[in-house]
Amino acid sequence: MGDISGLLATLNGLLWHEYVLYAIVATGLVFTIWSGFSQYRALTHGSMVLRGVYDDPDDPGAINHFQALSAALSATVGLGNIGGVALAIALGGPGAMFWMWVIAFLGMSIKLTEVTMSMLYRNTDDPDNPHGGPMWVAARALERRGMPRLGRTLGGIFCVCLLVSTATGGNMFQAWNVGELTEEYFSVPSWITGIVLAVIVGAVIIGGIKRIGKVTGTLVPLMVALYLAAGSYVLAVHIGDIPSMFALIVKSAFMPTEAAGAFIGGTAASAFLFGMKRAVFSNEAGQGSSPIAHSAAKTDEPVREGIVAGLEPFIDTIVVCTFTALIILSTGIWNRAPDIALDPLPVATQTEAGWLFADTPLPGDDWIAGNKTTMVIEAHDNEKTGLKFHRIEGTVFSGDSGYSTTWDVFVGPTMPTIVGDGLYRNYIGATLTAKAFDTVWPGLGKWLISVAAWFFAVSTMISWGYYGEQGVVFLAGEKAVQGYKLVYCLLIVVATLGFVQTDTDLDNVTGIGTAVLLFVNIPICWLFGYQAMRAYKEYIGRLKSGRMGPDHPPPSLDDLLSGRDVEKS
Repeated sequence: MGDISGLLATLNGLLWHEYVLYAIVATGLVFTIWSGFSQYRALTHGSMVLRGVYDDPDDPGAINHFQALSAALSATVGLGNIGGVALAIALGGPGAMFWMWVIAFLGMSIKLTEVTMSMLYRNTDDPDNPHGGPMWVAARALERRGMPRLGRTLGGIFCVCLLVSTATGGNMFQAWNVGELTEEYFSVPSWITGIVLAVIVGAVIIGGIKRIGKVTGTLVPLMVALYLAAGSYVLAVHIGDIPSMFALIVKSAFMPTEAAGAFIGGTAASAFLFGMKRAVFSNEAGQGSSPIAHSAAKTDEPVREGIVAGLEPFIDTIVVCTFTALIILSTGIWNRAPDIALDPLPVATQTEAGWLFADTPLPGDDWIAGNKTTMVIEAHDNEKTGLKFHRIEGTVFSGDSGYSTTWDVFVGPTMPTIVGDGLYRNYIGATLTAKAFDTVWPGLGKWLISVAAWFFAVSTMISWGYYGEQGVVFLAGEKAVQGYKLVYCLLIVVATLGFVQTDTDLDNVTGIGTAVLLFVNIPICWLFGYQAMRAYKEYIGRLKSGRMGPDHPPPSLDDLLSGRDVEKS
């Protein structure tokens, strides 16, 4: 396992070089300024479009604007909002949330650009089953310039990267988190959770984009409302701490955060790195994935769907992720004191492999073999934080005298010593957020986060299953779709078999999946983004001049949610 963890860390480090983050920021800044701060149009005009006043059953496409946004949001509003924010804070500190806000704001303009491009070049040969995304942008745009082979190759590279991201962040991250959470609270082995998830997801994705649109159009509003309602209760309990939490987020974005309790400390650079990574993973700005869902929308105005897409980062990150961050910070779960006191503290001895702590007996009987524990230790300088603190992971096992934890080998030139007086239960990702809810109302996290995590994970895996399907269609045609769907569902089970075991591994796996898409899609945005900007300015010109307005009164909410407002009579 150590070799796999090392390989993941190496790949993640190469793909997430600081210049990659600078490229994302630069892209967002360019399109924000170029579009005249299109974020405003997303929040105003986009909301009107979403209400259905422009929907037309005769336009090409399969689903209405609301369902398209719901399908895209179901891929973004998910465990990245529960587990991803927890990872960002656990690894980068409170300042990570500030950089998530920055990426969300800039990401609104990136979303508008990449979705508008995909709408301009989508394949509507079958008007009821359109295909779109960066692969079609690359293929069709370069074909028109006399370079069809290059366009097809670039589109194919994007699809391969899309399938990598689909398998990791869109699938395995979701299944792993739900499996860990369900095992922690209900003692259900993760692999059983994986089988149940695979059956549910498979039953939906077999029905295609129309079934996906109907399911996500119901699930997304429900799960967001449920999560925000419960989050509001927690924040109401800590209402007096909220202003100081916002101040902590801003301060930590630019200044080091000292180690405290379970948090090993962080620099402004680590907050920037982990905040940016988690924000890009959460709202998918620049990845080119959500344009695939938006390309199924019924419309004859490409820019209109691009403006709707600009709402995604706002809802996903600025609203939902902020709720999660405030809950984690205000409850203090992120820098809590040790969960279990140890007396005496174990002492490390040097071996050929590195420093090793002796197996440590654990009090109580509420453990499960395979559970993870962690200790904060002091040793050599930690390159990521600039401090001398590290975390060492342990694995629980059952022996004749009860439960104990065996520790990973720690490699370094300095003998490690334990900081504090005990060890921590290793609450990873969504589990950490659940424990934050539990501090306010014992049992709330167990039920709320479990239900929300299942909803979020299922909806995310459904949409990403469709994204991967469209990549397969581009690469191999419709004939390969059924085989792909089978493999996709099998990967859900594989993810719950214990191959990924720590939050660092989890960050590495999802980081790799996200980064490979960025490497292909960002250049596509730079090559053809000018066409989206030209179309956007022409559309806004017509809107401002009054040459374009709502086509009809808004449909009923029932018709909007179900998609009946765009069904042909």
